[in-house]
Amino acid sequence: HDGQMSTAVAPVRAFSRAAAVPATAARASSRATRLPVRAAASTMSAPMKSGEAAALPYTIAPPAHPTYSIADAIKLALEEDIADIGDISSLSTIPEATVSTATLLAKADGVLAGQALCNQILAAVDPEVTVSWSKIDGDVIAKGELFCEMTGKAHSILRAERVLLNFMQRMSGIATLTNAMADAAAPAYMLETRKTVPGLRLPDKWAVLIGGGKNHRMGLFDMIMIKDNHIAASGGIDKAVANGHAFLKEKGMDGVKIEVETRTMDEVRQVIALLENDAFDTSAVSRVMLDNMSCELMREAVELIDGRVETEASGNVTLETVHAIGQTGVTYISSGALTHSVIACDISLNISTD
Repeated sequence: HDGQMSTAVAPVRAFSRAAAVPATAARASSRATRLPVRAAASTMSAPMKSGEAAALPYTIAPPAHPTYSIADAIKLALEEDIADIGDISSLSTIPEATVSTATLLAKADGVLAGQALCNQILAAVDPEVTVSWSKIDGDVIAKGELFCEMTGKAHSILRAERVLLNFMQRMSGIATLTNAMADAAAPAYMLETRKTVPGLRLPDKWAVLIGGGKNHRMGLFDMIMIKDNHIAASGGIDKAVANGHAFLKEKGMDGVKIEVETRTMDEVRQVIALLENDAFDTSAVSRVMLDNMSCELMREAVELIDGRVETEASGNVTLETVHAIGQTGVTYISSGALTHSVIACDISLNISTD
């Protein structure tokens, strides 16, 4: 099964959280300070066939999805590159039996993400290709560092090259930005959004986890998020919340939570009034979003909510603004920029000429 494959070296925890510190005395929930990225040793692991490496436990597991298959995503990426014809550049210039060794080179500093996926891609192309790693998902990579060596048929390596680099460069870019924003956001946690590349939502969100962030809802199916348009179309916050609870009860979706978006302090007070009304069912409401509010208003909203539910800051979140937002007391900070505006980490694959 494609949900349990991965690394060619012993699994480690790349990230952890220190002991939680309460945000306020009244708040039941607490958050913690994130520890630095693991700076691994540079020694290469013993060579292992990619087919075996791909079957090892994940260092940092991908998020769950009921219908998405990593194996299918890899298959599609490989097929779009060769169609039903093949790699005619390699087929025409390199004898089929040629065996080569290639390395992965970091051409920029960053946080590595996509190492486990790389094993799976190589295994899908040719499980006999061997791989050795000095870095795994969540480790720091430095410009000029060789962190992977692979040996096998040249045709196999070159067929996998662009696909594995496309995934790894994008995922590492996401992990690198997430790491920087998560450090700046502490003690709040960083979340991504649904602003991901179509068809690549799970790898994008996986990279956020590798970078030290947490995942927001996977899609439209696993959380009710009542936003401004839902509120407008349903006739108000109270009606939207009531309708949401009725739907969950009807469908037997007991574990699904509701988040309510607020844009003003008046809307925050409306949600608090519902939470305090014993006659109104708010049992599934777990979070209030504070959308495009100033830090002053967010701090005021957090104090009013006073730990009744989680809080999430959203809107105008950048590397420059995230630290100040994190100091307002919000539980989470969500940023679409983690996945929609990421700069890919520069990594190259080079076949040895020796």
